[in-house]
Amino acid sequence: QVQLVESGGGSVQPGGSLRLSCEASGWTSSSNYGCMAWFRQRPGKEREGIASIYYVSGNTQYDDSVKGRFTISRDKAKKVVYLQMGALKPEDTAMYYCAVREWGCTVDPSHFTYWGQGTQVTVSS
Repeated sequence: QVQLVESGGGSVQPGGSLRLSCEASGWTSSSNYGCMAWFRQRPGKEREGIASIYYVSGNTQYDDSVKGRFTISRDKAKKVVYLQMGALKPEDTAMYYCAVREWGCTVDPSHFTYWGQGTQVTVSS
């Protein structure tokens, strides 16, 4: 049984940093195309993909809204994916979710099978 558990959310002032973690227990990527990704859902908005990483190769992709400020990484031994967030802005306020899928990274949340419960990030002065 695959279970994703996020942690690390909280409240921070603009310009601050946070690191989110997501442990994917029970998930094993049997191909070179397994993907771990972070999504967020801002108030009144649809869920959007912001960063993804191929589990085997470590290749990453970012949405333009976070490029240069956020860094996704993974620890294969621990099956944990991280999202280091810096230079945070009020518009980064959202519920952040991690997700995994077996066949390739995509920004479409409907293509992901397994999801965490989400962790809230609030950026406010």
